[in-house]
Amino acid sequence: MKRLLISWVGRTDLRAPKEEEVVGKGPIAQALDAGSYDAVVLISDYPRKEVAPFLEWLQPRTKAEVTVLYESLSGPTNFGEIYKVATRVVAQALERCGGDVELAFHLSPGTPAMASVWIILAKTRFPAELIESSLHHGVRTASVPFDISAEFIPDLLRGPDERLEKLTAGLPPDAPEFADIVHRSRVMARVIAKARRVAPRSITVLIEGESGTGKELLARAIHRASPRRDKPFKAVNCGAIPSELAESELFGHEKGAFTGAHKTKVGYFEAADGGTLFLDEIAELSLPAQVKLLRVLQDGEVLRVGSTNLLKVDVRIIAATNRTLSEEIAAGRFREDLFYRLAVAALRLPPLRERSGDMGLLLDRLLEQVNLEHAQEPGYERKILSAGARNLLLLHPWPGNVRELLNTLHRAALWTSGSSMRIEDAREALLPAAGREVSRILDRPLGDELSLPDLLATVVRHYLTRALDETRGNKTLAARLVGLSGYQTLTNWLNKYGVKR
Repeated sequence: MKRLLISWVGRTDLRAPKEEEVVGKGPIAQALDAGSYDAVVLISDYPRKEVAPFLEWLQPRTKAEVTVLYESLSGPTNFGEIYKVATRVVAQALERCGGDVELAFHLSPGTPAMASVWIILAKTRFPAELIESSLHHGVRTASVPFDISAEFIPDLLRGPDERLEKLTAGLPPDAPEFADIVHRSRVMARVIAKARRVAPRSITVLIEGESGTGKELLARAIHRASPRRDKPFKAVNCGAIPSELAESELFGHEKGAFTGAHKTKVGYFEAADGGTLFLDEIAELSLPAQVKLLRVLQDGEVLRVGSTNLLKVDVRIIAATNRTLSEEIAAGRFREDLFYRLAVAALRLPPLRERSGDMGLLLDRLLEQVNLEHAQEPGYERKILSAGARNLLLLHPWPGNVRELLNTLHRAALWTSGSSMRIEDAREALLPAAGREVSRILDRPLGDELSLPDLLATVVRHYLTRALDETRGNKTLAARLVGLSGYQTLTNWLNKYGVKR
């Protein structure tokens, strides 16, 4: 495997040939002295005549082939230009090298903007080792303490989605009512944009999405952003209402209307008059209850059980379900006419596995929430995620979505002694069913479903992540823990199996 170092040329590098006693060797020469590279590609926005003495001094220090590419920038902090140049240079270098290439980006030379772009590229389009160097600490692998989605960042840099631009045209610049919905992915941005368009109107809204995706949170945000914000918001779980009591719960009843009706009861529709009624798990309503609900939606009037007087109500309906209503209609469990009456505006909340770019942000926000909720408990220490625990949680499929993630963090906080939540704490906090599935390594059934390379890769990633976590990122010690020959061999394995460092 070829090793390729790519770096900008910095001012300190240019000073090194004549001022080595003052500035040292410079970042690039330090890296070449400390590591073995087959090729070096340098990018310079300095004039050729300034770079020539440095190249003459540098070339004898390494056996690697050194190539310098001269690029003109309008400014050393222009992120857009820097990103385009760096992307093109890396792509061309990889094409020239061909085959397996181990990439390294040098963060120290150049401006902070240049270093930032290297981090983005290493975490997204071109997996690479990030190195840094200094006069006093020498050369070392840079530890980046945050995650960047491999799909979200490139999309962000390519510019806004035209559909999203059209969808959000005319909206106010900020939407504080939706601030509690943590997101940065484009798929969620589109959902929020649609919700903001719907909020000021009184039309009914249908929210579909798996359990735990935040349907009630979105419904409350729509209510707060509507002209009804100062009126009641009533939430009712239709799945928790016995079928024989559905009419009474929704529309109310008069005293003596049936056995046990000892006093007049106001139903949810009356209680929400002027405001919003959130009907969660709408698909759980019985067919007779659906008929009566449809009539109320059409006429805007409710009839209490045991009464002959129709009551006018002004209620906005937001319904939600974790089922696919089109399938429920086909199976005869949900009325088609009610579906079309509810789905005037239909929103689909994506599951976590489709929200590329959101997981890291959600982890941080929800862990902060957990810390706040437990802060007053005796002896509680504020928790932070270790690299291993973070990687484990980022890779988990989360079938229970945000709700499962929050509950898992609560459990992990309880299991964690001290402030750092380690990979073992996070693993023990995962739901048992998920843990058992992951741990079934030796008894998988043989056949088409079995992929030995995938199975081996799972084992390798597991132990590499644990080793890095145990040694707090020290690759020399981590290599010893997993029986590898040294730092460089471990680095090769990390790159091969895509383990974040």
